[in-house]
Amino acid sequence: MTALKSCLPMMVLGAFLSGSNLAHSQEAGRYTMEKTDKGYIRLDTRTGDVSVCAEQSGQMVCKLAADDRRAYEDDLASLSQRVKKLEDQVAAYGRLPPVVRDTLPSEEEFEKTMGYMERFFRRFMDIVKSFDGGSDGGGNDPAPAPDRT
Repeated sequence: MTALKSCLPMMVLGAFLSGSNLAHSQEAGRYTMEKTDKGYIRLDTRTGDVSVCAEQSGQMVCKLAADDRRAYEDDLASLSQRVKKLEDQVAAYGRLPPVVRDTLPSEEEFEKTMGYMERFFRRFMDIVKSFDGGSDGGGNDPAPAPDRT
């Protein structure tokens, strides 16, 4: 039993190390390289992207294939146009057109309108109270009606 306890840390360490190697080996199979007359072709097996690779100064340098590069640049141009259009729209939101700006009410007109609304709601509430058996709005409570039973 003590031998098992002393081996347990080594077994855990071994399992951990083999797990990290497994993850590394899965990532290692992502790219495949094929030799050509001018260098290498690299295929990304996960995304399908093709790159042209050449050896420069003792290192392998890979660039996107011409078709992929053209598609990439087209996407960039399209996105740049969309960003410019969106930026223009956002900038336009900050400016009110003169027609809208000139039709806004003045402070005096606003206060006058609020006075009308206040009077309207006070009268309306008086009518509601009179239906509920409250006051008639004049401030004088009528005498209660006699019970007729």
